[in-house]
Amino acid sequence: MTRVYYGFSRVAAAAENSTVALNNAADISVIVVYFLVVLAVGVCAMVRTNRATVGGFFLAGRSMVWWPIGASLFASNIGSGHFVGIAGTGAAAGIAIGGFEWNALIVVVILGWMFVPIYIKAGVVTMPEYLKKRFGGQRIRMYLSLLSLCLYVFTKISADMFSGAIFINQALGLNIYLAVIALLAITALYTVTGGLAAVIYTDTLQTIIMVVGSFILMGFAFDKVGGYESFQQRYMNAVPSITTNISAECFEPRADSFHIFRDAVTGDLPWPGLVFGLTIQATWYWCTDQVIVQRCLSAKSLSHVKGGCILCGYLKLLPMFLMVFPGMISRILYPDEVACVDPAECIKHCGASVGCTNIAYPKLVVDLMPNGLRGLMLSVMMASLMSSLTSIFNSASTLFTMDVYTRLRRRASERELMVAGRVFILGLIGVSIAWIPVVQNAQSGQLFDYIQSITSFLTPPVAAVFMLAIFCKRVNEPGAFYGLTIGLAIGLSRMIAEFVYGTGSCVTPSNCPTIICGVHYLYFSIILFSVSCLLIFGISLVTKPIPDKHLYRLCWSLRNSTEERVDIEDDDWNENREENRETKEKDDEEEKKPGLCKRVVLGFCGLEQKEVVTLSPEEEEEMKRKLTDTSEVPLWRNVANANALILLCVAVFFHGFYA
Repeated sequence: MTRVYYGFSRVAAAAENSTVALNNAADISVIVVYFLVVLAVGVCAMVRTNRATVGGFFLAGRSMVWWPIGASLFASNIGSGHFVGIAGTGAAAGIAIGGFEWNALIVVVILGWMFVPIYIKAGVVTMPEYLKKRFGGQRIRMYLSLLSLCLYVFTKISADMFSGAIFINQALGLNIYLAVIALLAITALYTVTGGLAAVIYTDTLQTIIMVVGSFILMGFAFDKVGGYESFQQRYMNAVPSITTNISAECFEPRADSFHIFRDAVTGDLPWPGLVFGLTIQATWYWCTDQVIVQRCLSAKSLSHVKGGCILCGYLKLLPMFLMVFPGMISRILYPDEVACVDPAECIKHCGASVGCTNIAYPKLVVDLMPNGLRGLMLSVMMASLMSSLTSIFNSASTLFTMDVYTRLRRRASERELMVAGRVFILGLIGVSIAWIPVVQNAQSGQLFDYIQSITSFLTPPVAAVFMLAIFCKRVNEPGAFYGLTIGLAIGLSRMIAEFVYGTGSCVTPSNCPTIICGVHYLYFSIILFSVSCLLIFGISLVTKPIPDKHLYRLCWSLRNSTEERVDIEDDDWNENREENRETKEKDDEEEKKPGLCKRVVLGFCGLEQKEVVTLSPEEEEEMKRKLTDTSEVPLWRNVANANALILLCVAVFFHGFYA
């Protein structure tokens, strides 16, 4: 039987027909050294940090400085899905996809200067926790936690694993599911044991590896095509030799391939959508997503948050040159494989009938790089895959533990929460692997378009709630909840329709009704965001407002208030921490000293028993003050502000130059 659900058989067939590219001592040695170094860094961070508490495991004890935060923000965002997806879309349609990366240069400034100060003052660990403090009740917090976990499966974990599997299949000829499971085992090892500190330090190392390796490949690629001018000319003529009777528009490069801003009606990425629709998605991702914000909350001061955001912004300039351009060069060098248009030919080359642009970057690495450097680039792909996955695993674990598990087990001890968070990661991995086949055939085989389309359907209501929660104190819980749920229903109607009808391809278009699927996903994002804002604000106006005493330091207009805030609803787990502490002290007195083997296992997982330190009310108040402090040294505040202005000018210049 050759046709199986969503192409499982085709994936396996492609793996069986692949040749082994990494079969020499130099490549294998580089990969082995890479893994040893990464594990050493992770273990070192694991040993040196306090992982036995919620603050230590999930927020690295608020001790991180700006440069690892910036590197971790970049590495958490740039997964193997970017190397495969952005390069693939670049090969298919030109440089416009690079605008997705450059949009972040502006949004990270908004993150560091407007959103994070509110989160720090609120004293929160997770984003759903912030909404609970802001609006009260549990339904919004639970809604956002579950939606975030679903998005991690649909758009992050499964997409990263799939893209990593494509590269490994091209390079090693291994069955992609076997390769993914092996990588996940290593990735989960230091995520489960090390906590956020280990993730951030390994992200910093992997950022260096990714940037250096990508620059080397870019140099080889441009040398192969004869420089930038030759690259522009040859790309416009890169067409496959086998086209049968298929329309030329399906295989010829777009006339606007070297423009970021494209026609508002006929463009594949219309400029209003790129400017406004993408900014909505970017606001959700960079300013409200747990993976990103959690790194900022680990900073030792607000100045370090801003410095990390600026460093991340400058690093986000690189994907256009390190991923998009090489992907386009891959189409020039391998037009029959990368730009294939005939379904039978595409199945032969990559195992998917909708197109093979996703193999653009992996094929460039396997065919261009010499021995040793090819192993380095495989390490780069593994680094991007693992750094992204570790960040997501840690943040997903935080969401589940702090926002879901504490509702199921209100009297859970701190140690129990640590165990629950680690076990949850394993279940998340299993669900994500099962979703991989769906990712393969979505959005004409263009992985990055798939990720962005799902984001456009599900996240605009969340972005609307956070923006209004911070900048409009009149918004209340009924408005936020019904805005979220109605917005979700609208978004799901579009997403489900696309899955039912399929997104199709240029050769075999989808028969989804135009009224449902005819609106570009970036325009749909704008519409959904606007509708959600109107619903949230409208419902809030006709319902009872939240008194100011519940909003001190939770919204922008009251951010500097020094009055004591009265929480709308106490946190269930916090209510029982004192009781949990007393129970733990009693249990520790009764429990015998564990054996050697048990002590080793508990120590490795950061669950070792330690003497309970009882703080006085004054000491607890001082600790709380430090965790919610946003004060800055005037010199470094001015340095950060000046660098932010320079970054914004750089963003405007690059958009204008390639517009």
